[in-house]
Amino acid sequence: MICPTLKDLPPPLSGKTGWPWTEETPPLQDAMSKNLELPKISIVTPSYNQGQFLEETIRSVLLQGYHDLEYIIIDGGSTDNSVEIIRKYEPWLTYWVSEKDNGQSHAINKGWKMSTGEIIAYLNSDDTYKSGSVSYVAKYFQEHPEVDMVYSDIHIIDQQDKIIKPWSRKEFDLEKYITDYNYYIPQQGVFFRSSILEKVGFLDENLHFKMDRDFFIRIGKIGVVKRIPEYLANFRTHPSAKSIPKNEGRAWREFIQIRRRYGASFSPKLYFSHYSGLIKQKFLVNPLMKFTLGESLVNMIRDKNIKRELGLYEKRDNR
Repeated sequence: MICPTLKDLPPPLSGKTGWPWTEETPPLQDAMSKNLELPKISIVTPSYNQGQFLEETIRSVLLQGYHDLEYIIIDGGSTDNSVEIIRKYEPWLTYWVSEKDNGQSHAINKGWKMSTGEIIAYLNSDDTYKSGSVSYVAKYFQEHPEVDMVYSDIHIIDQQDKIIKPWSRKEFDLEKYITDYNYYIPQQGVFFRSSILEKVGFLDENLHFKMDRDFFIRIGKIGVVKRIPEYLANFRTHPSAKSIPKNEGRAWREFIQIRRRYGASFSPKLYFSHYSGLIKQKFLVNPLMKFTLGESLVNMIRDKNIKRELGLYEKRDNR
C-alpha cells in the first residue's frame, strides 16, 4: 500500500490540529526507496471500544509517508463508534475485521498471522506513532541486518495529547528483563523481523498483561535486540487504559509467572520493593490527592520531574 497524504484522507475532526490531523510525514522519494531497498512493514492495531482515540491512532500510521506499508486492524466487536471510524479509513487498510475474540493477545496474533511484511509491529488503539517513525525504523533495519528487534524511547501522553513524561529506556539486558519488574521495554516503540517471529512463535494468549514481556524475552534469548535512542511513539494513559492501577495485581501475577517460566529464583527484595510501592501509593499519595494542598504538592513534584526529564531530552536532541 502507498501511504495516503492529508488530501487523500477524511478531514480532521473539529478543533484538531498538528500531527496527525493537519500535518503529515513527507513521503519518501521513490528513487531513495529503491536505492535503499527498504523493507515492507506490517502494523497491526488490536481494537476494542477505544473509539475516542482510534482515529488518531489510524492517522498516525497512515500518514507515515512510507512507500510499502501494510496496515491491519483487528477489532474485538466494539460497541462504541470504533467500527464507524474503521470504515471511514477502509480504503487505506490492508484488512480489517470486527468480531468477538479471546482478548488482546488473540487479536494481535490474528493480525500477525495475516502480515506479509519483513518488519512487523503492533500499535494499540489508544497510542500513536510520531511523524517519520516508520521510515526511521526501516532504514535502521536496512543498515543493521544483524538486528532482529528494536525498541525506542517514548512519550507518555494524556487524553489531550499533552506530554506527561518523556520515557527514556536503557539498553537491553535479558537477565534484568526477566527478573526486574521495573525494567520495562515500551511496546509502542517495538519493531521486529518476521524471520524472528517464525522462530519464537506468537504471543502467549493465556497472558493478557505481560504477553509482551514474555514475547520479547523469547526474542532476546536467541536474537539481537537493540534500543533506538529516539522518541518514536506515544503511550497514552487514561482512565480506561489496561495499565491503570486496578490491573496492577493481575499484571504482577503474570510477571511472577514469567519469572518462574525462565528460571528466575525467588527474590525477597523484589517483593519488598513492589509491595512497599503499593503501600506508599495507597496510604500516602492517594490520600494526599484527596486534598487541594496535597494534590498541588504531588503535582508540583511530578511537574518538577517532568521538566527535568524534558530538559535532558532537549539537550540530547540538540547534540
